[in-house]
Amino acid sequence: MKRIFCAFALAGAFNSIALGQVAQAPQKHEMTNSRKAEMSLYSTAEIQWKDGPASLPAGAKIAVLEGDPTKEGFFTMRLWLPDGFKISPHWHPKAEHVTVIWGTFNIGMGETFDQTATRTMPAGTFGFWPAEMKHFAWVKGDTVLQLHGTGPWMITYVNPSDDPRKPKG
Repeated sequence: MKRIFCAFALAGAFNSIALGQVAQAPQKHEMTNSRKAEMSLYSTAEIQWKDGPASLPAGAKIAVLEGDPTKEGFFTMRLWLPDGFKISPHWHPKAEHVTVIWGTFNIGMGETFDQTATRTMPAGTFGFWPAEMKHFAWVKGDTVLQLHGTGPWMITYVNPSDDPRKPKG
């Protein structure tokens, strides 16, 4: 009988410790986080657009809304792409999550750009594709995308000569 009681007592103590650790984990995180959580809102008029990242063809604009897409951690950014903008076949080392805010984004999968082999993503559409999936895109009308995920956000072109960061010549 004593063995059964001891077993239940040990099990109860273990559960208390385990549950206590789970319950305390968020408090510990809050104590180690030197920056207090703040709320941020961005109306369309308040978004600060800058020239797009060098990894995209000229004409793109970018607005980082949360985090830093060049570093580890969560980020949210928007891309403004002018009518007719094209992105050659490429891939990302992490999953890509895209919401079309306005305009029309056309996405195709594969290593060869084929404008006729794309799926249309009108405003309001959300899509995601896994890391390293080769894809390409073009837009109809000025288009704004919202991308979110875990950084760093990087792009690798299937054909290195398509990479706008590489000198032409």
